[in-house]
Amino acid sequence: MNSLMQDLRFSLRQIRRSPGFMVTAVLTLALGIGANTAIFSLLDQALLRSLPVREPEKLVTLTGTGKAWAGHSSDHGSGPEQSFSYPMYRDLRDKGTTVFDGLIATAPVNVGITRNNVSELMDGEIVSGNYFSVLGVKAAQGRVLTASDDTVPGGNPVVVLSYPYWQTHMGSDAHVVGETISINGTPFEIAGVAAPGFQSAVWGQVPSVFVPMSMLEQAIPGRGKRLQDHTDRWMNIIGRLKPGETPQHAQMAIAPLWHALRAEELKALGTKPQRFIDEYVTRSQLLVAAGSRGLSYSRESLQKPLYAVMGMAFLVLLIAAVNVASLLLVRSAARVREFSLRYALGANARRVVQQLLLEGLLIGIAGGAAGLLIARPCLRLLVQRLSTDEPSAFSTTLDARLLAFNFAVAVAVSVLFSLAPAMQLLRPDIVNSLKQQTTTASGGTLNFRRLIVSLQVGLSVLLLVGSGLFVRTMQNLRHVDTGINTSHLITFHVDPQLSGYAKEKIPALHQQILDAMTTLPGVQAVGATTDQELGDMGHTGDVAVAGYTAPPDEDFPIEIPYVSANFFRAMQEPLLAGRSFTEDDDATHPLVGVVNESFAKHYFTNPAAAVGRRVVGGDGKPGEYMTIIGVTRDAKHANLRDAVVPTLFSPLKQCKFAGQLYLYLRTSTPPEQSFAMVRQAMKQIDPGLAVDELRTMDEQIDTTLSNERMIELLAISFGLLATMLAGVGLYGVLAFSTAQRTREIGIRIALGSSRLRVSRLVLTDVLRLAGIGIALAIPCSVLLARLLRSQLFGVSSADPLTLAGVVLLIAVVAVVAAIVPARRASSVDPITALRAE
Repeated sequence: MNSLMQDLRFSLRQIRRSPGFMVTAVLTLALGIGANTAIFSLLDQALLRSLPVREPEKLVTLTGTGKAWAGHSSDHGSGPEQSFSYPMYRDLRDKGTTVFDGLIATAPVNVGITRNNVSELMDGEIVSGNYFSVLGVKAAQGRVLTASDDTVPGGNPVVVLSYPYWQTHMGSDAHVVGETISINGTPFEIAGVAAPGFQSAVWGQVPSVFVPMSMLEQAIPGRGKRLQDHTDRWMNIIGRLKPGETPQHAQMAIAPLWHALRAEELKALGTKPQRFIDEYVTRSQLLVAAGSRGLSYSRESLQKPLYAVMGMAFLVLLIAAVNVASLLLVRSAARVREFSLRYALGANARRVVQQLLLEGLLIGIAGGAAGLLIARPCLRLLVQRLSTDEPSAFSTTLDARLLAFNFAVAVAVSVLFSLAPAMQLLRPDIVNSLKQQTTTASGGTLNFRRLIVSLQVGLSVLLLVGSGLFVRTMQNLRHVDTGINTSHLITFHVDPQLSGYAKEKIPALHQQILDAMTTLPGVQAVGATTDQELGDMGHTGDVAVAGYTAPPDEDFPIEIPYVSANFFRAMQEPLLAGRSFTEDDDATHPLVGVVNESFAKHYFTNPAAAVGRRVVGGDGKPGEYMTIIGVTRDAKHANLRDAVVPTLFSPLKQCKFAGQLYLYLRTSTPPEQSFAMVRQAMKQIDPGLAVDELRTMDEQIDTTLSNERMIELLAISFGLLATMLAGVGLYGVLAFSTAQRTREIGIRIALGSSRLRVSRLVLTDVLRLAGIGIALAIPCSVLLARLLRSQLFGVSSADPLTLAGVVLLIAVVAVVAAIVPARRASSVDPITALRAE
């Protein structure tokens, strides 16, 4: 112990003697450690961390397999197999008590909240009455929902506020408990506020309010029948196992009940062929999986991007560690005599290694501490880029888990980079070192340092290739032909149901909004649709085309939006055949439709042949055909990555019921200048009608690319950092090798070698080092890039332009790094160099 304290004090003295070295090493490590800590925070929250509930390890998620289905299904992003009907949930909850301590139901919902005459569209969560008790979540104020709040449909108008909403919208006022707020026009009493730290049982959801399932009709107007409908899968189920129960045993134990309930549910679907029955009942399973992390509608989409950026951050950390190892090698070269003297006085190898590890540990801990200062602003920036909603599901707090990760990484890299000088000083040439005899440039020290620099260049190449592919992906996405002109286009969303409008009054309100928007100065055209454009959402269904015989088992989903008469004009989607909708295409006239090019080619081989053909879709009943009157050019609908979906457009005025509406305004002036006019016009129509997502179309597209934007930002940042560190590493080894070869260079010049040839010698040396790293890294980068193919768009994992650009960049960096050492080498005075030896 005494020796350890002596070495620690000695290490501190050594570091104080080299402040420049210490600052350089600490800052280099801080960049790598800080980046890793910030990205690990995102990865930990999204993919690893358990829910902040009681005994999260006992939670399970339920998934019902079986391809056969007939009815309506809303998966919210988690997949249709994790969606259940409410009657199925109720039967599982009441009859599955042998293995479950409780089952909860949950589904996301958008609600209009009005308080003090101010209306907002907010995210909510509709939950079963036992939601909080099964999860073990307490109330911060008042009380949480209970089973007694989930009894009579429409008879329990109570609501629990989320803690973030209570803070930001209620000013943390404890007196709001018992107050009344309006949700979709219905008065609700505030029962309480959920505990801080708890957002939802579904990670990624940040609801403002929790509404009991019994108030479904009020929370989602027109959907109250879902509480009795076996054919509507729309909610998710999470369970808590009984003590001693395991997911595997619970799955086997619940299987007989599941098959019996499926057989009962099959009756509600009507007569079906035997193949459907076998798939729906016999081959179906209720999967019970560990659910400590809860459900998530976005985890799958985040998983690969987060692992990709974590991999890039790890490469940056390795490059930083190698860079510090290179600096330590230079420093240790000047300490060979010191350690040789210690060996000569009786020190053993263990004591020397202990000394070097302690010095490295001090540097690493200082780098970790500095990394925390870098991690916090980096984390805030990443959360801002990744999440467009407030509040975000991601926290920017550096908690105990992150501190532990941060300093664990710091200690690990400390050991890693301390090994380089330890290997160099483990067996020094004591006699020559004590005589202060210098080594030659071809010695083991220089060769080892060259190896480290080549490794650093190779790691930089790996990172730069990944960065280049992600940047190229983002460039390709930004230049995708969407099929619509997004310039000078404004979009916003209204849902009169959430402001308490009766169903029969909504069509007239829609027309009033369209008319008001058309009269705004600078507005050239106004369109509306029930299905948001380029918003990562869609509504698909089946159609029947007269005269078309589908191949066996054809699965050809069709997008079925309703649009206003001027929709195609506002979006500037050209017609290829026929005509567009007019104001006369209403409920009093025959049903008509417009299809896109993909639809026409699939069913009729060409656009012109589609006009005049008949099809059943949308609100049409079997045998109730609509006539195709036009064909429009293909356009992207859900997002930029997905292929064009065959689409059947119907007139908005022929829709039996359209609640929410997405409006699009084509302007002749900069679109941002029209925002205030839009809000004022909507306020004049109804001050209580909430306007949501008012933005330009380019901003709308940008929100769907949040993952890609995050990767691009990090790719550029990490690429620049890797390039800088590679340049520093190359410069350091060249400066060191040039100093070591002073006598050799002096002899060469004395024997007649030109200074140009001496400079070329240094340049050849640096290009050789860079070439070795590039040659080893390029094949590895191509192989690693294949793992990222799902994140790329319009570019291959072996993109020649990216690979050539990286090679050229590293070559330029290598030449720039060699300029100063080459000038120093060419200016060596041979007489002075020989006298110095």
